[in-house]
Amino acid sequence: MHPSTARSTRIPTIVRIGVAGAAALALAACSSGGSQPSGGDGEPAAITAVDVIAPADPGGGWDQTARAASAALTEADLVGSAPVENIGGAGGTVGLASLATETNPNTLMVTGSVMVGAVETNASETRIEDMTPIAKLTEEPLVVVVPASSEYETLQDLIDAVVEQGQAVTITGGSAGGIDHILAGLLLTNAGVDAAEVPSTLNYVPNSGGGEALTMLLGGTVQAGISGVGEFSESVLSGDLRALAVSSAEPAAALPDVPTIQDEGIDVAITNWRGVIAPGGISDEERSALIDLVTQLHDSDAWAAQVEEKGWTDAFVAGDDFDAFLGEEITRTQETLRTIGLIE
Repeated sequence: MHPSTARSTRIPTIVRIGVAGAAALALAACSSGGSQPSGGDGEPAAITAVDVIAPADPGGGWDQTARAASAALTEADLVGSAPVENIGGAGGTVGLASLATETNPNTLMVTGSVMVGAVETNASETRIEDMTPIAKLTEEPLVVVVPASSEYETLQDLIDAVVEQGQAVTITGGSAGGIDHILAGLLLTNAGVDAAEVPSTLNYVPNSGGGEALTMLLGGTVQAGISGVGEFSESVLSGDLRALAVSSAEPAAALPDVPTIQDEGIDVAITNWRGVIAPGGISDEERSALIDLVTQLHDSDAWAAQVEEKGWTDAFVAGDDFDAFLGEEITRTQETLRTIGLIE
């Protein structure tokens, strides 16, 4: 969506380009080993190679998703190659800006609720609406953790400490304005902190990947952390971290003994979704080919194994349905960010 156009909750299915631009993209696809345009019958051509972008540093959920997709795509013989590139920074908006200039139409970038929030809080000039929605893949609960030696035994202990001590209690999580930050804010507003006071009460330290958050927690430089269950479950199970609660309505499969936030008497439930988008301006045929490829990925045994191993929940929605979901998600996130005082 261009700056001169009023924002809409509906994301355009495709951003169309002129004949010359379409020809340039077609040539780029040929040179990159991607699909050829269809032969005029409207049927998408097979894709032989795809580039996968993780818009974050290694170790976090986006990186895990990108590498899981890459591995499953090649293991299932859906493509010959699917190299992963990390482009971290600013809640994924650095990667988003890079995708906006991508000339290979057979490029998939991992996106999700974190990026939706970061676009708003960073006032990103490049928006998800400018790209081509392909599919939603998974959902994952968040988990609130503390070091094993922490004085906080329950989630309420941690919330009470933040309310009483404010900035003296540091919580790390994903990028500013992302789903982890939103959960921290919701916990405080639910505890009675006024939305206008959340930014000055909450000492939230964003990071670019799960590895960085783990280092902070184990090094004692922060008191608590929030991230996807898949990023912290191994450290919880090893005893290095203590999980206080998960954010889903039901217990997480990877941490079945950890209570939900609602179990702790706090009326908050939220999950982190992840999906893939493609560059804006690709043709209808190129979009259809990518949707077909990702649908085959979802249906493969290789992907099912990755989802089970990571403890993710299958939440597959593709094409126009994903387009509609994104529009609703953007509106919901804007409203939530206003509720917790992170945007006006």
